[in-house]
Amino acid sequence: MSLMKSLRAPLLAALLAVAGVAASVPTAALAQAASGPEGAASAEAPLPSVVTAPQVTTAKETVENPYGLEALWKGGDFVAKSVLIIMVIMSMGSWYIIFTKLFEQQKVFNNAREVGKGFWNAGSIKAGANALKEGSAFRFIAESGLDASAHHEGTLVEQIDLHTWISMSIQRAVENVNSRLQDGLAFLATVGSTAPFVGLFGTVWGIYHALTAIGIAGQASIDKVAGPVGEALIMTAIGLAVAVPAVMGYNWLPRRNKTAMERVRAFSGDVHNVLLAGKR
Repeated sequence: MSLMKSLRAPLLAALLAVAGVAASVPTAALAQAASGPEGAASAEAPLPSVVTAPQVTTAKETVENPYGLEALWKGGDFVAKSVLIIMVIMSMGSWYIIFTKLFEQQKVFNNAREVGKGFWNAGSIKAGANALKEGSAFRFIAESGLDASAHHEGTLVEQIDLHTWISMSIQRAVENVNSRLQDGLAFLATVGSTAPFVGLFGTVWGIYHALTAIGIAGQASIDKVAGPVGEALIMTAIGLAVAVPAVMGYNWLPRRNKTAMERVRAFSGDVHNVLLAGKR
């Protein structure tokens, strides 16, 4: 018993010493020691970046029409190109005349408003004519009447009385104004009546060449027929596109000319009466 008591005291002292050393070890060192070299390497390695998939851009396919107007021009012969050029000239001429006539008619309407505002308030026909713009149809008529009343001379002219001479001069001036407004309408009528047939001629010529090519090739598949025939039919469409504006312009412009000429004729009659009254 005395031996056991003597060994118990040194054994307890050794256990307490071991426990104190273990408590003094840092937690981080224990964790590093527990993880080993693989854990240290994994702690120091950076996190992998997120890999994004490459963006796929889809490009639009532009499919060129092998049977369009460009193919018609490149594949057409001298006759087909000549027909296209003629129809382009017709179209350009028609639109030029339409816009020119509209401008001239609007100019007459504006001058008619100026006449109503200031011409008849002038002291004489000459003063009123000088107040109008240069190139005005109303000024031209007034000056024609003044010239006729001032120069009634000559052996042959003296046989005509002054009333008839002034009336004839003013009437000629009115007809000149009307003729200027009517210029170009015959071209519109010609284009409106002939453009569809010019386009039809191009269509017939194109179909003839298409059938000839099909006969030489010995194949009548849809791709051999649709392309050349479709190109030929473009001629008819162009002919109609040229003719329709020309016909509409030819039917519309004369109505506006009639309205403008009514104002011109009314003014000429008033000027004629004033000149016969002797107030120049």
